[in-house]
Amino acid sequence: MQEIRRLNDLLRKTHSDGKVLLSAGITDLGQREAAQVLAAVANFDDFTEDNDPHGEHDCALFDWQEHRIMFKIDYYDPSLQYHSGDPADPTITTRVMTVMFASEY
Repeated sequence: MQEIRRLNDLLRKTHSDGKVLLSAGITDLGQREAAQVLAAVANFDDFTEDNDPHGEHDCALFDWQEHRIMFKIDYYDPSLQYHSGDPADPTITTRVMTVMFASEY
């Protein structure tokens, strides 16, 4: 769990070692506002038992301006066709973080 959390935080904060996808709604905000949303995701640190029951920092909801934002990290094999067999192993896992309005989920 600690390695999964470390890898998830790395993707969330630096956008490295994985892929970051923005929903149509976030993209429609424009480049400047989308960058602000990504910065808010990177700075998010209000993980609790309620929003992070497994301690993996893989999903959360928060308010940004007048919007409810959600990010979710999923774990795929390197081909992005199947789920990863071991999300703690970066050699067989590609992380994909999707950032969206909660209403788009």
